[in-house]
Amino acid sequence: MAGAERGLRATLGASGLSLLASSSTLVCCALPALLVALGAGATLVALTVRFPQLIWLSEHKAGVFGGAALMLSAAGAAQWRARRLPCPADPAAARACMRARRLSVAVYALSVLLFLTGGFFAFVAPLLF
Repeated sequence: MAGAERGLRATLGASGLSLLASSSTLVCCALPALLVALGAGATLVALTVRFPQLIWLSEHKAGVFGGAALMLSAAGAAQWRARRLPCPADPAAARACMRARRLSVAVYALSVLLFLTGGFFAFVAPLLF
């Protein structure tokens, strides 16, 4: 069971890293678009003065999205591999195992949603407006 537990932890860790990577796509592209759409251009300027890394992220959005896509792919592969790993026989440990499995899938799904949202604002929305 130690191998299964290690596999589930790795899956949860990969899902967490993919969430972090896909969140960067929102920061690079969706946040500036939202602020401008809300008429908060001055807030965007203040944010870029305080966090100049936002400009770098926006200028390198292809790399940001490429890195996020790689992380999502790795997390998806880990999810796929761990989908049938056995949980411990102990009822309490089995419940914890199933809870961790559901949490990992939820985090991965949120990561994909954030990635798609960021991709829309980075690549599709500029073509529409």
